[in-house]
Amino acid sequence: LILIGGFVQLLAGFLAFRKYDHLGGAAFLTFSALWSSYGATKVLSAATEGFTAGSVAFLVLNAFLIILASSFNMVLLCLTLAMELLAICFLLFTLENLPLPFEIVVLSILSIICFYGAAASLTNCMFGKDLLVMGPPLLTVQSSRKDREEPLPCVCPKSHLTSGLRTIAELLNTGAVCGVPTDTVYALAASCKHPQAIEKVYRIKDRPQEKPICIFISNLEQLRAAAPPISPLLWEFMENVYPGGIGCIIQKGEWLKKLGVGAGYSRVGTQDSIMIRVPDLTVLVHLIDMTGPLAITSANPSGEVDSTHHDMVISRLGHKLEGVLCDGESDEVVASTVVNCTRIDESGITIVREGCIPAGKVMQIFERVKNR
Repeated sequence: LILIGGFVQLLAGFLAFRKYDHLGGAAFLTFSALWSSYGATKVLSAATEGFTAGSVAFLVLNAFLIILASSFNMVLLCLTLAMELLAICFLLFTLENLPLPFEIVVLSILSIICFYGAAASLTNCMFGKDLLVMGPPLLTVQSSRKDREEPLPCVCPKSHLTSGLRTIAELLNTGAVCGVPTDTVYALAASCKHPQAIEKVYRIKDRPQEKPICIFISNLEQLRAAAPPISPLLWEFMENVYPGGIGCIIQKGEWLKKLGVGAGYSRVGTQDSIMIRVPDLTVLVHLIDMTGPLAITSANPSGEVDSTHHDMVISRLGHKLEGVLCDGESDEVVASTVVNCTRIDESGITIVREGCIPAGKVMQIFERVKNR
């Protein structure tokens, strides 16, 4: 009986933690220890100073649980109160002064509460309704809700929702600038069809005009369809690095308009070159399929660290943006690695910026492709 009772309490604590009920989990793990210790003293039939000190510790610890349980529901509060009585029984037993009627009453109350609580939890979970009431909390905290309900500075849909993706796509297609997740860090995105949106990106970031902005496409087949004058070696290199955290700088040309860059042609890249990247992030690839190529730069004020969570984008630049696609923590803490491939056939490649992909690994890929 002792082992079964302790195991049931332990199982209840484990299930509570699985449901992210940390108070319930901590309470049931404490109850498991108390029940097992109480049963052990009954079996040993010998009071020791260690058990006495332990019972006092349980009394103090459970007192804190009573205070916390009062903010959840009446069943949990009653259970913690019953456990406090059981801890008193434990203490009296170790002092060899436990009245049998008192012990019987406490165990009876505890059994009734445990049975009702288990039945109510199981029934309510099965039917998805509060068929057996658990009771309202005795204490309620309302002071912090006002802070959490402050309006966000821009539209902030979740990335896992189709409606959220459509919302950001519609904003970008109408010339807005939005924060988006990438396979590296968060970025600012503008449609290549709207040069004024790309200009706005420069203003939002305080980005120097001489620093070019790259473009993202959803797959390498889009690039093939635009038929740029790319050598077989460069095609092979791109096939080995896309999709991923490596951006390739290649020669710019009218083929970009076939790619869908449109009116933003003069505002992306330099006069002679453009950096293109295919991200390895499903949600961003779907977004690009809905908008066409996107002008992309990191979502941080120029000179500051990259944004690695949508909260950072919202707090730093949200008041200047129309929307932020929220996707939690970024996959990397630094931006992509940039490789100059404009003279790949004559002199090979050069690392312009080392990012999430080490320069040594990029050179290994290139040497393998060239030798092949």
